[in-house]
Amino acid sequence: MDSLLLSRRDLDFLLHDWLDVTALTARPRYADHDRDTFDAILDLSAAIATRHFAPHNKKNDAEEPRFDGERVHVIPEVGAALRVFAEAGLVGAAMDYEVGGQQLPTVVANACRAWFQAANIATSSYPLLTVGNANLLLAHGSAEQIDTYVRPMVEGRFFGTMCLSEPQAGSSLADITTRAVPQDDGTYRITGTKMWISGGDHELSENIVHLVLARTPGAPAGVKGISLFVVPKYLVRPDGTLGERNDVVLAGLNHKMGYRGTTNTLLNFGEGRHTPGGAPGAVGRLVGEEHRGLAYMFHMMNEARIGVGQGATALGYTGYLHSLDYARTRPQGRPLTGKDPNAPQVPIIEHADVRRMLLAQKSYVEGALALGLYCSRLLDEELTAEDPRERDRAHLLLDVLTPIAKSWPSQWCLEANNLAIQVHGGYGYTREYNVEQFYRDNRLNPIHEGTHGIQGLDLLGRKVVMNGGAGLRLLLDTLASTTAKATAVGGEAAELADRLAQAAARVERTTARLWSTGDPATALANSSAYLEAVGHVVLAWIWLEQFLALGDGADAFHEGKRQAARYFFRVELPRTGPQFDLLDSLDRTAADCHPEWF
Repeated sequence: MDSLLLSRRDLDFLLHDWLDVTALTARPRYADHDRDTFDAILDLSAAIATRHFAPHNKKNDAEEPRFDGERVHVIPEVGAALRVFAEAGLVGAAMDYEVGGQQLPTVVANACRAWFQAANIATSSYPLLTVGNANLLLAHGSAEQIDTYVRPMVEGRFFGTMCLSEPQAGSSLADITTRAVPQDDGTYRITGTKMWISGGDHELSENIVHLVLARTPGAPAGVKGISLFVVPKYLVRPDGTLGERNDVVLAGLNHKMGYRGTTNTLLNFGEGRHTPGGAPGAVGRLVGEEHRGLAYMFHMMNEARIGVGQGATALGYTGYLHSLDYARTRPQGRPLTGKDPNAPQVPIIEHADVRRMLLAQKSYVEGALALGLYCSRLLDEELTAEDPRERDRAHLLLDVLTPIAKSWPSQWCLEANNLAIQVHGGYGYTREYNVEQFYRDNRLNPIHEGTHGIQGLDLLGRKVVMNGGAGLRLLLDTLASTTAKATAVGGEAAELADRLAQAAARVERTTARLWSTGDPATALANSSAYLEAVGHVVLAWIWLEQFLALGDGADAFHEGKRQAARYFFRVELPRTGPQFDLLDSLDRTAADCHPEWF
């Protein structure tokens, strides 16, 4: 095993044997690249992650950031690792040359990112939030905002955040109360409190660029009255040097069970502790137009949701590799048929139940990694496909898959971490072994960037019914294309295709059944079950895609992939039957349970 972080062999298979990323170099945007440059950046990412990120992962967890009332203290290894990351040009890996990026395909950049998420999810969060912030400003910001904020972010001098939630609002962004009052000079003064802001304060960078949702005076109620503002920790002068301290103040740090090395903050905007320009109130600049802030922010949120899913995958993947290594080297017990108590003990991987737990993990994490890279490839199609219809297709399919790409890995790669602990036995829940930290880190991801329940509502309540059900039809057509190819191959591939076709037909029937009453409350009562069931069908499709890409390969890697596919179809896909039955019954057990009955 070359690494306990990720399998480079698996990445190469997914990127080249399956997704054929080198074909993207025929497009003008990626014409400067080839297989060699892709391999080189992956090698570099693996090396930096291994040498600079992984070694302080446990220390980052044990010595979490602390606030002394004036400053936030973070262990020095974090800043050192982030400087190496920035100097390698990885912040702008997928961004335009014009802003200092490397203009790599998103799918390659995200494969690189997985190394850092597996090595140290907390330290990797700082640049990954920055990338999302910069991408939003590149899409919706002004030329001045790009020059002022994006270029220093690409250089690694500024870091970025997203400031949405508030203590009283949580995920209900319609209820935010942060205010933005326009000033005569074209700026706005921001006042309010933001909660759960990752990377919200530190001294790891020269400046921190906050993207803040707020309401202007007289704005419509609800989400239609939300605007977006760029609010730096330090104001930036026209020549790019730092000016006054803005009125953004850290009120406190949140202490979490995982991601402990990432500062998670409560921020006060405009409390008057600092008075830029001689007046209280945080100085912010409008991004785009007033009242379109949530639409702009969703550019970053959707990117972050895919990133959360990939982070969950990376944590599940490294946990799987750690448990696989342990199972191969830990002797305990003897074969069931062994009768000689004096015979040497065997490695626990020789026991069938341990292999079951390893195979389950393998099916979850390798399936999730494939899904995340597939979605990343769709982003490249949306950006660079020559045919506008192909760009539109990629956009719509990605829209439908996003809640699954976020939630499925967050649920099932967490289960992989659970099984990794189980494989370790009693050692698994001790701090001396890494797998308990992976579980704690990953437990945050079913909540990060929209909870499991919110993703279920999004999938069933919006994505599969929007545009007259066009998104669902496209998803089902995409699955049908794969099953047709597998049927033509024949043999075992055709058998798997038949199972997938039956499951896809249930998705179509159940979706129609849920909306047949015209009652959203009934249709959405079990939307989380819908998300889980459809997610499993999508992952079965992903596994069939991989099964086909294996071709006639017969080495251990190929045979292991085939066995993981068999496991998923035989053990995991059948889980969806009872879930679809529940959904078809229009069950309202939870919806009809009165609050006072608890």
